[in-house]
Amino acid sequence: MTQKPTDDVAAVEQLFDCLKSVKEEIAKVIVGQDQIINDLLVSLIARGHCLLVGVPGLAKTLLIKTLAEVLDLKYNRIQFTPDLMPSDITGTEIIDDDPVTNKRIFRFIEGPIFANIILADEINRTPPKTQSALLEAMQEHKVTAAGVTRTLDEPFFVLATQNPIEQEGTYPLPEAQLDRFMFNLWLDYPKYEEEIKIIKSTTSDYNPVLKKVLKSEQIISFQNLIKRVPVADNVIEYAVRVVDSTRPTDNADQFIKDHVAWGAGPRASQYLILAAKTKAVMEGRFTPSIDDVKYFLVPVLRHRIIPNFSAEAEGINSVSIIQKLI
Repeated sequence: MTQKPTDDVAAVEQLFDCLKSVKEEIAKVIVGQDQIINDLLVSLIARGHCLLVGVPGLAKTLLIKTLAEVLDLKYNRIQFTPDLMPSDITGTEIIDDDPVTNKRIFRFIEGPIFANIILADEINRTPPKTQSALLEAMQEHKVTAAGVTRTLDEPFFVLATQNPIEQEGTYPLPEAQLDRFMFNLWLDYPKYEEEIKIIKSTTSDYNPVLKKVLKSEQIISFQNLIKRVPVADNVIEYAVRVVDSTRPTDNADQFIKDHVAWGAGPRASQYLILAAKTKAVMEGRFTPSIDDVKYFLVPVLRHRIIPNFSAEAEGINSVSIIQKLI
């Protein structure tokens, strides 16, 4: 059934109102981090996944848990450790007795991946074999275990965390796997006034009651709406032009040739447009602008631009390169 334009206009207005309520509910628990919360919602509505980087104690787990509660979605947290096996994520088959036939049968026990929101805590602490079990699910929204492919429930949203200060004993995600994440978000320390509010609320008997604002069916409907949002050609051309300029090709700027080993791939252009469309709709607008694309250049490109040895020697990182391009 084809969606009518008038229905889409009403859906844009509904999404604007719903997400405003979602942010208000999250603010009952989380102080500050407004931009992070907004980017997480953009990623969810755009069917992306996020990589969160921040030192311990910045309420990453509490934020994701609160988001799942407000959206009335099933939430699971997976603590990644060096001894974690792929079956610990996807699930495993066990031998069980059939109460009817009294025969022994294989029964599949679902792993924690079978949820709507997955917090993959410290994903770089587990070997690549286990990392890939999660990344397959992110890409395909399916899990293959014991030769059987099982489809995951929608919406499916993965938030992986990394600790930037403890690199010993870690298995950094390869660039091809990093590319699966729509955003790479860095959490900063709270501001002085925000930290005072945090301490007051967390050291008292303050116990907020959260309202469930959205259901999974509504979120899926909003995700489908984003696909139908029109984008002007000049906005798409700008996104592709910026992404193309990160690649050290023969026609690239000399600064890029001198400092970049690998640039961003086509997935970066896709995510820039999807993010821009989602931001526009979340703000009650019906089509994105070039400014919407610019807003997401750093979180989309930060983990897709690989500086070379010369750049690292000069203290130039991927964010510096993006700012130079802008």
